[in-house]
Amino acid sequence: MAIPRTRPSVYPAIFSYGFRPFFLLGSLQAGTAILFWLPLYYGKLETFSTFLPLDWHVHELLFGYLPAVVTGFLLTAIPNWTGRLPVQDLRLLALVLLWIAGRAAVFFSAETGWLLSAVIDCSFLLAVVAAAATEIVAGRNWRNLKVLLPVATLFAANVMFHAEAHYQGISDMSRRLGLAAVVVLVMIVGGRIVPSFTRNWLVREKPGRLPASFGRFDVGTIALSAAALAAWTFFPDTIATGVLLIAAAIFNAVRLARWAGYRTLPDPLVLILHVAFAFVPVGLLLAGLSALAPERIPAMAGIHAFAVGAIASMTLAVMTRATLGHTGRELRASAGTCAVFAAIIVAAILRVAAGMAPAMAILLHLSAAFWIAAFIGYAVLFGGMLMRPRLNARSRTLS
Repeated sequence: MAIPRTRPSVYPAIFSYGFRPFFLLGSLQAGTAILFWLPLYYGKLETFSTFLPLDWHVHELLFGYLPAVVTGFLLTAIPNWTGRLPVQDLRLLALVLLWIAGRAAVFFSAETGWLLSAVIDCSFLLAVVAAAATEIVAGRNWRNLKVLLPVATLFAANVMFHAEAHYQGISDMSRRLGLAAVVVLVMIVGGRIVPSFTRNWLVREKPGRLPASFGRFDVGTIALSAAALAAWTFFPDTIATGVLLIAAAIFNAVRLARWAGYRTLPDPLVLILHVAFAFVPVGLLLAGLSALAPERIPAMAGIHAFAVGAIASMTLAVMTRATLGHTGRELRASAGTCAVFAAIIVAAILRVAAGMAPAMAILLHLSAAFWIAAFIGYAVLFGGMLMRPRLNARSRTLS
């Protein structure tokens, strides 16, 4: 007998699966954080945070929106890995409230004190790692414990971020560590889902060349990339770091080419995964060139290729696909969904360009506008699906 997807519950549907509240909250957080960011940047608004405006901006995307999306993904994927029922109802509600408390604690940290704010904020990722590890161990799904290493690193980076911001006045190394952790997570998870979903679609719709299977080349590429990103975290300006990053960029570009992405043009839900992953080698290349020639390639270019290109695009791609599939909808991109994908890719290109040409403020403004359109657009398009019960076969037929 198939394991039921959820337990019977009196809780609203939004608390029946981890992706529902965290994808909705994460998208709203991402959109509103950037909506506030430009007025903060120009001194038109103020927070009640001990963080400088730039640190608040970095923190709320890197340790606010991203952990929400990562949590939604993990709590949805782990039942498929283990065969266990998902974390739902009261346990899920507790995690949601802890995430919200973290956002409030950071925003009002000037009132509550930096240490209490840090404890509340950092406890969310610690709770997520504990909950995910408990489920994976209980399901004896040992091989997937490695997915939690980047998440645990993200937790450590958050702790470091609060300490750096308090004792040094501004964050530095913790930003790169947190970003590196998520990029490695994209390499690990993307290395599973991009070729897998591509293979499934090609077998069904377009027989011919298929993505290469996961093997030693992938393992070696991830290991090299992790080493390069570690060097970038702690020694961002050395020649050795630049060489490692450029080598990692080349290997990731080859890895992506092995997945037959050019054959997925007719399906935006699959194509966006390849486009998002393409920003990984782009980010590595720009970061490497910046280490070798900082006067020509600003560090911000590589950072935003990672943050807006690889991470934001991949999270929106995964959020969209998971929302459609797990709410009982057909895996087909609507015009609105395509507009969301186009908006985040344009936002990424413009933000990298703004990093290369910081004097052109219009690029920054346009990138922010497209980012907001992408994430608020996701919330508008998929918010109702996330809050309503899953469609059954009869409902799909009638609709």
